[in-house]
Amino acid sequence: MSVREPDPVKQEEFAGRIVQVLNDSCLGFMASIGHQTGLFDTMAGLAPSSSEEIARAAGLEERYVREWLGAMVVGGIVEYDPGRGTYRLPPEHAASLTRAAGPENLAGMMQYLALMGDVEQQLIGCFRNGGGMPYSAYPRFQELQAEESGRVYDLALVEGIVPLVPGLPERLGAGIDALDIGTGQGHAVNVLAGAYPASRFTGVDIAENGVAAARAEAVALGLSNADFEVADSAGLTGSYDLVTAFDVVHDLARPAETLAAVARVLRPDGVFLMGDIAASSRLEENVGHPLAPALYTFSTFYCMTVSLGEGGAGLGTVWGEQTARRMLAEAGFGSVETAQVEGDILNVYYIARPDGAAA
Repeated sequence: MSVREPDPVKQEEFAGRIVQVLNDSCLGFMASIGHQTGLFDTMAGLAPSSSEEIARAAGLEERYVREWLGAMVVGGIVEYDPGRGTYRLPPEHAASLTRAAGPENLAGMMQYLALMGDVEQQLIGCFRNGGGMPYSAYPRFQELQAEESGRVYDLALVEGIVPLVPGLPERLGAGIDALDIGTGQGHAVNVLAGAYPASRFTGVDIAENGVAAARAEAVALGLSNADFEVADSAGLTGSYDLVTAFDVVHDLARPAETLAAVARVLRPDGVFLMGDIAASSRLEENVGHPLAPALYTFSTFYCMTVSLGEGGAGLGTVWGEQTARRMLAEAGFGSVETAQVEGDILNVYYIARPDGAAA
């Protein structure tokens, strides 16, 4: 059988794309540094400045700042005036790179690149030998997740996400019992507890360090209606009017058992508000999704792999709207609606009620 020779034009085009992948990957690491050191935030408030002036304003070493600026200039992120030797971060770029941008700040997401690099060799071992990796292999994950989700919660949880459920703001205002599963560092619970002092909130997570951070934040905020417990969401007990789960169910070792447990602890008029990946369970329907390569990469490096490491389902990107709806139905949710919040391209929100529950 003859081997077809490659089309030289297509070969050159594809090689150029891969070179761009390499360059953009490197820029991602440098953008992470710009976020963590505050360089983007500093430059957003400066007139065109020299590397010395930028370093001084940021409290950093000039030689490192100058090399970082070089990458930013050749990468098209920062403007450079060679005559004056000054650098400028255009406001149009700052709108996607600074903390002031809130959920629009994409520089914070770049921190996950280094997190993935830390476990790359272990992941290759999983490719060869199967299995997964423990949650403990990702010591910074909860911190990064808290920073990322916090930008959304602070801006949209009370004003945008809660109102997706008709009548829920009023019920929370009057006082109900609410549970958040996979609460992480508990910021969502604490935001809701501060906004709705008449309601009682509990957050559960298997990570003791996350629960400790959540409790500390609740104390610092003076919240008396927020409580946190170390617990497995598959074994929920109690009775609640509202259960929430934000970007967590697809990561779980036992998602089916957790969804069944949620249905079991909800009161007759209770509701389950679940935020999760805004993507399809079908690969072909994710082609063209603006974050599709990132979603599959994050799943491979973390979501699927941690679940498999716990002997779990390893849903990863198999989880999507089709799978979510099926699993919710199998868990006993007879009514499932979906909604999205403007500006949040990562998540779709499921409003689910158990069989026989009143809408």
